Amino acid sequence: MYEIITILGPTASGKTKFAAALAHEIDSEIISADSRQVYRDMNIGTGKDLADYTVAGRPVPYHLIDICQAGEKYNLFRFQHDFHEAFSSIKNKGKTPVLCGGTGLYIESVLKGYKLLDVPENPVLRESLKDKSLDELEEILKSYRQLHNKTDVDSAQRAIRAIEIEEYYLRQNPDKQEYPPINSLIIGINIDRELRREKISLRLKARLEEGMSDEVQNLLDSGIAAEDLIYYGLEYKYLTLYLMGKISYEKMFEQLETAIHRFAKRQMTWFRGMERRGFTIHWMDAEMPVEEKIEFVLNHHINLRTKL
Repeated sequence: MYEIITILGPTASGKTKFAAALAHEIDSEIISADSRQVYRDMNIGTGKDLADYTVAGRPVPYHLIDICQAGEKYNLFRFQHDFHEAFSSIKNKGKTPVLCGGTGLYIESVLKGYKLLDVPENPVLRESLKDKSLDELEEILKSYRQLHNKTDVDSAQRAIRAIEIEEYYLRQNPDKQEYPPINSLIIGINIDRELRREKISLRLKARLEEGMSDEVQNLLDSGIAAEDLIYYGLEYKYLTLYLMGKISYEKMFEQLETAIHRFAKRQMTWFRGMERRGFTIHWMDAEMPVEEKIEFVLNHHINLRTKL
């Protein structure tokens, strides 16, 4: 029996909207698996789209969104613990939770039950890596066999943190698992590459028109250091560089658009890697009508159908 339904897919695939529709249909709740939507006041840039969580006039409960302050550095260790709190809460209500997101490492860590440690900073290591480029840091990461998050490493700070984690794990005993694996029905939203690229570009323009630049400026004005926003990568990295006068608006848009396309590609690479690591992902076309998508899930989860 499946304990949870996981909806995954690259950015701009429509996974959140579908997950909300599914949770509404089966009277359940959503657990977000997004490494940046945990932060308050980072709404447009992280694509929270909170309106998607209202279906047919009824709000769909969600977890792990807006749970910490912008400027903090949320991590995988915290996510695993927060996830299990939400997971237990939903299961205790007799419901099947819906895990939804694009951060592959977050999803994999809870479904496989990886043992995670609260990794401290390593000042000596950070000093030795501070002058290396992002490409050089990514090459270093490739030398490790341990699990690390390639999908979110789009800034030097994130890459250094990933290396720091890998170095720490090399010195630990990995035998004990704090949480057991979770049996999940995994649904992947498959979107055509060219359509995905088109949606990413249109969405980026729309978010800039919605005031994404003002959002980043407000975060800077609130006292959050520029380097902390750059750490979050993608929109926050490039818009911060633009607002600091380091790059032009045109260059910001061009580099950010390219970075998001690369990010989506890395997400799909991670999901395909999950399949090689033993996960079964049932892929469905992003362009399918919502009703057909729901039927697709119910056909794979007979127990849910018997409850409806």
